[in-house]
Amino acid sequence: MIPSQRQNLVRILRVCTKNGLSDQGGQVHGFLLKSGSGLDMYMSNYLIDMYCKCREPFIAYKVFDNMPERNVVSWTALMSGHVYNGDLTGSLSLFTEMRRQGVNPNEFTFSTNLKACGLLNALEKGLQIHGFCLKIGFEMMVEVGNSLVDLYSKCGRVNEAEKVFHWMVDKSLISWNAMIAGYVQAGYGSRALATFRMMQGTKIREMPDEFTLTSLLKACSSIGMIQGGKQIHGFLIRSGFPCSSSATITGSLVDLYVKCGNLFGARKAFDQIKEKTMISWSSLILGYAQEGDFVEAMGLFRRLRELNSQTDSFVLSSIIGVFADFALLRQGKQMQALAVKLPSGLETSVSNSVVDMYLKCGLVDEAEKCFDEMQSRDVISWTVMITGYGKHGLGKKAVCVFNKMLRHNIEPDDVCYLAVLSACSHSGLVKEGEELFSKLLETRGIKPRVEHYACVVDLLGRAGRLKEAKHLIDTMPVKPNVGIWQTLLSGCRLHGDIKLGDEVGKILLRIDGKNPANYVIVSNLYGEAGYWHEHGKARELGKIKGLKKEAGLSWVEIEREMHFFRSGDYSHPLTFRIQVTLKDVERRMREELGYVYGLNQELHDIDDESKEENLRAHSEKLAIGLALVSGDLNQKEKTIRVFKNLRVCVDCHEFIKGLSKIMKVAFVVRDAVRFHSFENGRCSCGDYW
Repeated sequence: MIPSQRQNLVRILRVCTKNGLSDQGGQVHGFLLKSGSGLDMYMSNYLIDMYCKCREPFIAYKVFDNMPERNVVSWTALMSGHVYNGDLTGSLSLFTEMRRQGVNPNEFTFSTNLKACGLLNALEKGLQIHGFCLKIGFEMMVEVGNSLVDLYSKCGRVNEAEKVFHWMVDKSLISWNAMIAGYVQAGYGSRALATFRMMQGTKIREMPDEFTLTSLLKACSSIGMIQGGKQIHGFLIRSGFPCSSSATITGSLVDLYVKCGNLFGARKAFDQIKEKTMISWSSLILGYAQEGDFVEAMGLFRRLRELNSQTDSFVLSSIIGVFADFALLRQGKQMQALAVKLPSGLETSVSNSVVDMYLKCGLVDEAEKCFDEMQSRDVISWTVMITGYGKHGLGKKAVCVFNKMLRHNIEPDDVCYLAVLSACSHSGLVKEGEELFSKLLETRGIKPRVEHYACVVDLLGRAGRLKEAKHLIDTMPVKPNVGIWQTLLSGCRLHGDIKLGDEVGKILLRIDGKNPANYVIVSNLYGEAGYWHEHGKARELGKIKGLKKEAGLSWVEIEREMHFFRSGDYSHPLTFRIQVTLKDVERRMREELGYVYGLNQELHDIDDESKEENLRAHSEKLAIGLALVSGDLNQKEKTIRVFKNLRVCVDCHEFIKGLSKIMKVAFVVRDAVRFHSFENGRCSCGDYW
């Protein structure tokens, strides 16, 4: 075959590879076979690459197997094909076989297999390949360095990625992109933006590309930096970047404005997109839903359905998830009815969201029914069920489901262990919790996080084993965080251990003195024990620092309309009637049950009447008051469902228990931690929350 003919065939194969034209590439292959002398190692390597990129790995393997002689390019082309087609372990197996046959890898061989390790989260294998790179001096090559940064970032080792990045003598745009994306993935948005500024100060020739800008917008979204995002948006416009034709960029802009609470900006960016992707649609729909504008959210969803009947599982599960968070049962059921009619609605992720929705709306029986009917379950399915049981105080059921999952050969992950340990702590299952924690410590591949230890601290603290809980914190191999000290302090408050509580409180305020919740917990510890001087001092310290506790928000559905109440908010048009009704039921509870306010929860230096007014203005009482005023309790066996963003206080808990007894009506209250089902003067939590 003459050289010019050979070069023409190579050009044709390159075009076929780029455009996925396997039939035309196959014709070139046939011609080479017929010519007799044309199918040498050089042309075979091009054929392997072409078939792999055209999603024909089986034919690529046949070409490879029929080669009488192979070089590193042959092996690397097949490995790249495996990675391209998602067979990551196949690439690593080929790498091992190539080394066994004495063929030395090149920088592209290393780069391909490091990428495979990153996608597989196979850190140990990646470390071995990194060691091999060091031995033969390939680490400093830009392609290898880029892949190492990507590997360590994907495996959650951002510090190692940073070291490799700084060691690299030559950095390409891909190098900077890999490091910026690594920071974003690790949640270090500020570092990502600082790296971009550093990149602008270098002599790098390339302008930031779509990948760079998308990562930067994600960085701004993650830290709520709308001003930085606007600057990037301005840069895009000034540089003439075709935003409207880039679905990735515009989708990221919509997501940025949504996450920063700027729905006007999000809608403006969305309307400018020529070809809207499912991601941009879902970002805007979820933005409206999360802001409580369900009319606009569902209007957009209907438009999406009209334009694209193939609504994907991500959109369905995300919208159902929002309805679950707001406990919008009616809307959630409507989405479930739609989901069963769509092919994507049968996917496991959608079924998981439906089960979660029923659990968050307090319908355990419905959730169990949906769970049992699922065609397939993954570890998330089981975790959702375990979490739901835990929040409903059904700890024994949660443990039972966990054990059933193990019998189905589903391996629990760290989130699943956290769910079952939390369920044990909510139900006081000390023995079961300790056994499960021991099992976690013995499980290979899962490193217990501080949150797992916090569950055990909560379990021990509630049981009064405060010294053991403190010892666990002092000896655990992970650094204590604010949450675990808050958990121990709550245990001290519960059992009135002022000495240990004082010690823990000082630690808490030292490491997180800007969180108003910490001052509230500390002041409550002293207040409930009657140490009013210390109680007032803690509250005053919080006021001096200008800290304000998050306001309580509760909501209730009356005649298909959601009504929201904030603590101390008297703006509802039926406020006067609500207050009169609450005072009336309080009088009945005092006469029939001997109910008295939990006044020790309130400030010591105001009179009892003012304390009563403060307690009556709690958001969950206002929501219940509206239900009473609206006559929602007149029907027999009616259940009133109220939802709150914070934990229910002791006084409100006692109030609703008494109310369920005198009104002969059930109340279900979902707070930030769990469900409380009140019936005939009792709560499902057993006063343990």
